[in-house]
Amino acid sequence: MNLKKYLVRALHRLQKGPGYTYKELLVWYCDNTNTHGPKRIIKEGPKKKLIWFFLTLLFASLVFWQWGILINTYLSYNVTSSLSIGFKTMKFPAVTICNANPFKYSEVKPLLKELDRLIEAALERILQPMPGNSTENMSLPLDLELWNQIPLVLIDEHDKDNPIILDIFETNQTAVDNETAMDSRANKKYKLAVKLCSHQGSENCTYRNFSSAAQAVTEWYILQSTSILSKVPLHERIRMGYQAEDMILACLYGAEPCNYKNFTQIYHPDHGNCYIFNWGMDEEALNSSNPGAEFGLKLILDISQQDYIPYLSSAAGARLMLHQQKSFPFLKDQGIYAMAGTETSIGVLVDELERMGYPYSDCTVNGSDVPVKNLYSQYNTSYSIQACLRSCFQNHMVEICGCGHYMFPLPEGVNYCNNGDNPGWAYCYSSLRSSIKQRQICIESCKETCNDTQYKMTISMADWPSEASEDWIFHILSYERDMSTNVTLDRNGIIKLNIYFQEYNYRTISESAATTIVWLLSSLGGQFGFWMGGSVLCLIEFGEIIIDSLWITVINVISWCKGLKQRRARARYPDAPPTVSELVEAHTNLGFQHEPVGAVPRAPALPPEPGTPPPNYDSLRMQPLDTLGPDSDTD
Repeated sequence: MNLKKYLVRALHRLQKGPGYTYKELLVWYCDNTNTHGPKRIIKEGPKKKLIWFFLTLLFASLVFWQWGILINTYLSYNVTSSLSIGFKTMKFPAVTICNANPFKYSEVKPLLKELDRLIEAALERILQPMPGNSTENMSLPLDLELWNQIPLVLIDEHDKDNPIILDIFETNQTAVDNETAMDSRANKKYKLAVKLCSHQGSENCTYRNFSSAAQAVTEWYILQSTSILSKVPLHERIRMGYQAEDMILACLYGAEPCNYKNFTQIYHPDHGNCYIFNWGMDEEALNSSNPGAEFGLKLILDISQQDYIPYLSSAAGARLMLHQQKSFPFLKDQGIYAMAGTETSIGVLVDELERMGYPYSDCTVNGSDVPVKNLYSQYNTSYSIQACLRSCFQNHMVEICGCGHYMFPLPEGVNYCNNGDNPGWAYCYSSLRSSIKQRQICIESCKETCNDTQYKMTISMADWPSEASEDWIFHILSYERDMSTNVTLDRNGIIKLNIYFQEYNYRTISESAATTIVWLLSSLGGQFGFWMGGSVLCLIEFGEIIIDSLWITVINVISWCKGLKQRRARARYPDAPPTVSELVEAHTNLGFQHEPVGAVPRAPALPPEPGTPPPNYDSLRMQPLDTLGPDSDTD
């Protein structure tokens, strides 16, 4: 079947009455649509027609403007938070307990001996700058090679444009420099800073300034000790830390006794050996039978403060954290301190957070869709944003500095940084840690968890034991730990902890979609009905006229292409054969010509044979002449 004929018939079926031109189609739509306004445009007089055309155009514009706002609001995927309070028996949280000091000084002292001598001599020079007041010449020679890798310097900022930098152990200073430096010390104009260079002897250096010399000494000691301890095997570091049987003196959960064997040991780079109660790795998590202090966890700890590393740990106490089962404890960020010589009571309230996933928020269920490799997965713990941020930093550290930082887990095939193998690691680490770009990359790469449980703590403290009871308590605890009648414990090392649920009421903070598809459809329909008096059927009518317009466009394009083809054929063959109409006209004129004299008359036409149907001339008369090509048979 001819394509044009098929399209024309299809257009007839779709139009249900409109004509074949755009104008006729538009007039038909305005006359038959259920939308208010278009009908008045074609039925009113010239003046009212103009007014109604303007009003229809104005209100249609308002509808589309409101629709744009509504669709944009829906696509923003806003959420609303709702708070609900429930009551149920809850799992007791995992409790991680660490000592504020990572290692026993008696165990790690041989490794830090030279470092301690350096910082003691440096403090003597800082506190006693005048010649002859120092006693360092009486001691053994110092290991200045260790010092020169990451030195401490004095910076006199009296002249901001030309500050004076003085190395504490540099002996070849001129007399003028020494006099200027001493005057600046006397006038309290100097600052102690850590000098970090890309490699030893390089001029590419940076200075980390501190407002207090105590902060500078602690930071310098941490960097130097990190380099030393990074070369110590893990089992040796565990041995040098505080053991569970020495640290956990007493344990009671509810009415059931417990001991250090009920704790899981992990090694934490910041705090050494840590012990987790109710972690849920090997057995089911414990439920709390009732709220209140009598049904919680009671612990007595010994932190052995007398064995602290003097320049590494300036705070004394126990570091503890409450967290979910099978999650890694990040005590540096979320932990709290319990002070020695006190009984610390911690009342716990539970908040459950339920976030909506994509597209409402960029949260993750288990971290599988996060592009950062989780280095804490070696502990078989669940995903957390803290683990992701630290893993991201460690990956950047390995990529840029060529080694990993001692405080974070290592990727496979990578070693920890140290001054011997990586002389410029501290400079690289400091630059990376202060880089805003690096932090932004990690923040954008990591995601919050969709479901999270947070423990809100109410903390209260009291002196423990009291002066009246400390003698017998210390005697009993010393005997139970050391089997000795002598008192080996004192108030500076004993901590008592009470951890319990305040109540079984828990709060659930959940997110829900602020806009739904139902809201969107009702809002769109409301705006359309208010401004134009329309409905969904009006939109279908509008879609119908668009389809009809497309059909007319297709037919016009086909006709134009066919006409173009015929024009090209005539241009190619200028002496084209006569058309059908010319042949018919010539044949008709020929039938009225007179026969010449003497011509042989034509034989009359024979009648048709019986049974032969008469010719159908109607079909020839009804067929448009322009549909017949030049090669059509007209006989």
